[in-house]
Amino acid sequence: MPIKNVHGNTLDLLGEAIVGGRYPPESSIPPEPTLCDELGVSRTVVREAVKSLVAKGMLVTGPKVGTRVLPSEQWNWFDPDVVAWQSKAGLTREFLRDLQELRRVVEPAGVRLAAQRATADDIAEIEAAFAGMKDAIENGGDYVAYDLRFHQGLLRACHNRMVVQMSKALGALLRTSFEISTSRPDGPAQSLPLHRAVLDAVIARAPQKAERAILVLIDGARDDIEQVLATRRKLPSLAAPALRLKGRGTGPLRTRKD
Repeated sequence: MPIKNVHGNTLDLLGEAIVGGRYPPESSIPPEPTLCDELGVSRTVVREAVKSLVAKGMLVTGPKVGTRVLPSEQWNWFDPDVVAWQSKAGLTREFLRDLQELRRVVEPAGVRLAAQRATADDIAEIEAAFAGMKDAIENGGDYVAYDLRFHQGLLRACHNRMVVQMSKALGALLRTSFEISTSRPDGPAQSLPLHRAVLDAVIARAPQKAERAILVLIDGARDDIEQVLATRRKLPSLAAPALRLKGRGTGPLRTRKD
């Protein structure tokens, strides 16, 4: 994991405190001197962290109201930091439901366009991602990274600038889903043919078939998440590296490679 500087660490501490409920919506965070003492940093560092949180839609500042926490509906849920803080605080059913509904809205439309517009380079990139997923299952490795690369490659292949920008923003959200699905024994091995069906439909220039195939994949991920939630098992944290497979679909290692 990359080592964060003082600003990054301070931002994480404040962001986690807000998402975790220490500073609930509509409440004011402590004044600068108090935060400086609590966090052991300078006023400059605190101010920069607050500016970042304002930019993420989590705080608002004003001359009479001080620095106040905004309702979660106003937070930038496409920001990887916000998603990571939520992951650390605990992924709620509401958060995961919103994620699955967003995938169902965005990905089928993107994949349908990809089946019409994908270039040879696009196909090669998605094929490489699929090969990485297959290798991780057979020989062990970071399956989640290749799964994310596969889905982002599909969205880039639609050649719609707005969807491409959204694919970047969706990265942390998609990783949340993939981490949970991968935590199921044999989950990656069972989903691999479903990924192949999507890719084959894109290669065949079959938009409707591609759209149906990605919906099967998304709904399968939803079922995986529901089963993991039913076990009450601790959910993966995005603050740590992705789970790595042992190989041959035997499930994720319970340790993480730093």
